[in-house]
Amino acid sequence: MIQQYVQEAIADRRYFHQHPELSGTEYETTAYIAKRLQQLGIERLPFKEPGVVGYIKGTKGSKTIALRADIDALPVTEEADVAFPSKNEGVMHACGHDGHTAILLAVAKWLVEHREQVAPNVVLIFQSAEEITPSGADALVRQGVLQNVDAIYGLHLWQGMEKGKIGLAHGPMMASIDDFEITIQGAGGHGSMPHETVDPIYIASHIIQGLQSIISRKLDAVDSAVISVGQIEAGTTYNIIPDRAKLIGTIRALSPNAVALAKREIVQMSERMAEAFGGTASVEYIVGTPPLVNDVQCARRVQRVIERTFGAAHFEEVKPVMGGEDFAYYTERAKGAFVFVGMGGERSKYPHHHPKFTIDEEVIPNAIQFMIELVQSYEEETE
Repeated sequence: MIQQYVQEAIADRRYFHQHPELSGTEYETTAYIAKRLQQLGIERLPFKEPGVVGYIKGTKGSKTIALRADIDALPVTEEADVAFPSKNEGVMHACGHDGHTAILLAVAKWLVEHREQVAPNVVLIFQSAEEITPSGADALVRQGVLQNVDAIYGLHLWQGMEKGKIGLAHGPMMASIDDFEITIQGAGGHGSMPHETVDPIYIASHIIQGLQSIISRKLDAVDSAVISVGQIEAGTTYNIIPDRAKLIGTIRALSPNAVALAKREIVQMSERMAEAFGGTASVEYIVGTPPLVNDVQCARRVQRVIERTFGAAHFEEVKPVMGGEDFAYYTERAKGAFVFVGMGGERSKYPHHHPKFTIDEEVIPNAIQFMIELVQSYEEETE
């Protein structure tokens, strides 16, 4: 039924893999997608490039479903053993977005060639800049891409899930991504006379420990969050206590309440801890992507489609992932769900963002079929 679409998707995926572009610079990818949609007679909606948004009018048109694929690559030098390596030095599709884009193009072609079977209107979102902040999803939402959209769905080819499985979480799916920089001001001096100083490194060590108390003693035990310090900047040599120290880290959380609590407590705890030792601390809180929370009704619908199309054994309930995904901007504003298509195994054994990462093209048929079934059944399941 879909074999010809699968072959085209694989060819497209390999083209995208050879011609990766970094977030916000995907103009050649945009031109390729736009040309394909034009050839299919799909209306292009007036949203800013890079990225493309297409529109297909349904036979009933009382409902509108949006499907999203991310199109950007990463600043990674490819080491994957493939016959179609990246031609752009230092840039690689190391996360599977080449596959996502190719899958949505195949779905678009099927929908056009089977219009009589497509009841809802369909918005096709080929989104730029998933991998960076500011996010491409946030930009499109601000431009109004979700106007009149009843539900939005996206998928991710997922190395961390067993090949053959498709699934999602009914609720929180992926974490927020916020960062922080804590600058501690002390008073430097000689290492042999610490009593004459206010040691910012000593203060920093207490703040690092204190940050973990936010998770263990301030956050509700049934909620989830992570605070990690990834960088410490301080000092110039072995026997001088510096004036300043800086801690740089990240916060991941699965609910807006946890995000708000972490932000408030990091600021208060850092300032008070520094003051207790005679120094000062200032916190720069860098807001990133919000938590990705699947609408429960949409998630249940996805589960029914998976079980009906492939069998109940192919569905997997996903544990929330503390990594982030800017699809969260869509689910903040509209009902929707994000889906993992498992591909873990011998052909896809390296994690996402690894220089040897590659997708298993054998999962592409099920991904295409899933999205087609999602659209076909949408009007009847939502009446």
